[in-house]
Amino acid sequence: MTAPQTPPVRLDHAAVQRILVGLMLAMFLSALDQTIVATALATIGRAYADVENLAWIVTAYLLAATAVTPLYGKLADIRGRRPVLLTGIAIFIAGSVACALSPNMPTLIAARALQGLGGGGLIALSQTIIGDAVTPRERGRYQGYFGAVFATSSIAGPVLGGVFSEHLHWSMIFWINLPLGLIAFFVTGYALKRLPRHERPHQLDFLGAGLMVTATVSLLLALNWGGMRFGWSSWQILGLLAASAVFGALFLWRIAIAPEPFVPLSIMRNRVVAHAIGSAAFAYGTMIALTIYTPVYFETVLGLSASAAGLMLIPFMGGTVIGSTFGGRLMAKLAHYKRIALIGTPFATAALLPLALWPAQLNIVTVSALLFVTGAGIGPSFPITTVSIQNAVLPWQLGTATALVNFVRALASALLVALYGAFLFGGAAAHGVTLESLAAAGRNLAGLEEHFRWIFSCAVACLALSWSFLVAMEERPLRTAAAPSAPASAVPVPAE
Repeated sequence: MTAPQTPPVRLDHAAVQRILVGLMLAMFLSALDQTIVATALATIGRAYADVENLAWIVTAYLLAATAVTPLYGKLADIRGRRPVLLTGIAIFIAGSVACALSPNMPTLIAARALQGLGGGGLIALSQTIIGDAVTPRERGRYQGYFGAVFATSSIAGPVLGGVFSEHLHWSMIFWINLPLGLIAFFVTGYALKRLPRHERPHQLDFLGAGLMVTATVSLLLALNWGGMRFGWSSWQILGLLAASAVFGALFLWRIAIAPEPFVPLSIMRNRVVAHAIGSAAFAYGTMIALTIYTPVYFETVLGLSASAAGLMLIPFMGGTVIGSTFGGRLMAKLAHYKRIALIGTPFATAALLPLALWPAQLNIVTVSALLFVTGAGIGPSFPITTVSIQNAVLPWQLGTATALVNFVRALASALLVALYGAFLFGGAAAHGVTLESLAAAGRNLAGLEEHFRWIFSCAVACLALSWSFLVAMEERPLRTAAAPSAPASAVPVPAE
């Protein structure tokens, strides 16, 4: 049984816009911080006279942010979206200030982990809140704006990081988060007061959360260190993979027996959720891996400068934003909304085929056009999979389900980045080789063309898998009515 539900809360367009502005700022904070640090790493290493631990500046943030993403979603379903989001922003701001004031490298790494603990939930919570504010039928067009945030941060981050570290001081890459974070905190805090509330009394499964975090951190450490710091067959990497498998199995066991599991079985058994997550994971992971390795391709195979290689990402990211925005807006008008991605993904796959077949024979204009089509083809799958998941679960499960898809996408990105890196670096045989050393060696590297042929071929296969999951996903009619708000005293209802 459920307690009587309160009437739906309808938000006008102006209220939704205020919420959207605050959420885009919050998402921009998290997305920017994953890109702005890269171009300042060398300067930070010189400032602390510590180059060996530079990778941990990036790794510490990603580990913390990925591990806590499902926790934010669950807490948002228990405590409400507004307090959990504001807590995440506050932790992120505190971590940013700690980074800027760090006197040495170990302190900076610890501060980056704190920053990741705050930033890990901002993206998933922002998508969840939009799910509360507008109906599934209207939601796609707002999801497109989030794609623009990611593209802007991908381009602006490296540029700002280089300018700050070269002309001002490297700490400015963290100080900039203070005014942006405070604006996001107050704008979001005010706008979310009218947000419909769906939280219900739950028990947080601390054991399940601990098992999931331990399994995730072990896997990410193995993927970050494998082939770089340690060989893939080393006892360190094999031990981390074994630990991840053991704790992952214990997590699944805990889900099966817990009175209220960390990730409800009703969500995991939902076929729409399962297929949408599979499609989103392969599409998003491919996009992230390509943004990391195509600049190296431009420098080493096509012979571009580092700055030109960065600019060559604009067609790809621009296409992704256009595809995401276009797909999101069409969702509101089409009954068979899944067809947008079913058509777009094969175009993206076909555009990558020439790069897989002739990576060194194509000119710059052709490569730019192919990457634009790839981005535009991948883009629609992001709003379609996210909205499909949110449309298939109950309102008080929205935070958990949205965080789950973001968590799996992050893991898929780490897996594909590691896989593509193994193709590029030759696995354990390339121990000690980095992206920077490859770029510095440039066209003198024999056989590099063959390595990128494998990378682009793998991208083709991953997009084909994404499309197959999308084909299998049930296309449920998008709800056109606002979801009813739930009082805090309501009793959880099992999902369909």
